[in-house]
This record gives sequence, C-alpha cells and structure tokens, in this order.
Amino acid sequence: MKKIIIINGPNLNLLGKRETDIYGTTTFEEFFEDIKDIYNGEVNLTYYQSNVEGELVNKLQEVGFSFDGIILNAGGYTHTSVAIRDAIAAIKTAVVEAHISNIYAREEFRQHSLISAVCKGTISGFGLDSYILALDSFLN
Repeated sequence: MKKIIIINGPNLNLLGKRETDIYGTTTFEEFFEDIKDIYNGEVNLTYYQSNVEGELVNKLQEVGFSFDGIILNAGGYTHTSVAIRDAIAAIKTAVVEAHISNIYAREEFRQHSLISAVCKGTISGFGLDSYILALDSFLN
C-alpha cells in the first residue's frame, strides 16, 4: 500500500470559513475523512498542516525519503518560499503541487510559483478535487 501525505500551508486550516466564494464551505478535515473513506485499502493517507514555513520544511524533510508521494499546497508560501523549494529539491519523494483555486486566474503575484519547477506536476483550479487529481497521479 502506498504512503501518501497531504501537506497544507498557511491559512488552509481555515477552509470552510475563509473566502468561501473561492475556497468553498467544506473544512479540510471533512474533506480528508471523505477521501480516506474513498481510498480505503488503496493508500495509507496522512495529513499535516502548518502556518509556519520552517515546520513545512521540517515535514518535507521528515517524509521525503520514506513516503511514496507528497501532495503539497504551500498556500501563500508557493509564491515566496525559496526554503520550501530547496526542501523539495533535496528530497527523493515526488511532490505534486496542488491548489484549490486557479492561481493563474487570480492576482498577478499569485501567478508565479517558486516550487513548480521542482515538483512532479501542478494541479490548480479544481477546488478540493485538486487533491483527488493529485492523489490519482500517484496511484495511476
């Protein structure tokens, strides 16, 4: 069974409450329970969230040599964090960058990702289904 982790960055702990017109009304915890049920027996799925850049780097380093895949929504750090980019480049486990909104249809500063170049791929704009598409990319 494959070991996959979803790592979410800053403010994603507020899903279901923040900017519901962009991010919807479902909390990530509710969504995560649903996908664990859907993929039960197919994948060992875990979840981690932090608002702190260094904690995200630490988690990437912790799982980056023992997991089969990482789905990363670095939130605002997508556009600013050289440290997260370097952590992804340093580990062996493939990372898929996932975003709930279409970052390329939003503000100009959100349209550039520092981490895309070191990720296996990028999925953006499919709501919470972006995570399912990323997960399927590791399973197919």
